[in-house]
Amino acid sequence: RRRRDDPLEDLTPREREVLELMAEGRSNQAIAERLVITLRAVEKHVTSIFGKLRLSATSEDHRRVLAVLTYLRS
Repeated sequence: RRRRDDPLEDLTPREREVLELMAEGRSNQAIAERLVITLRAVEKHVTSIFGKLRLSATSEDHRRVLAVLTYLRS
């Protein structure tokens, strides 16, 4: 049975790796180099993370910071 109180539960292992590196303050380029994947792959993972965490693009919020805060709280 899946727990619904963990917002990170739907992330893939690779998305979790990307989010962990985001939490370390790494840029997309640095994440790509560390994971030996393309910059475009990192961008796709980040977009997927935002979607799974239900972080919509708004002018008031910075989704990358909100995603990291969600990671740190879990």
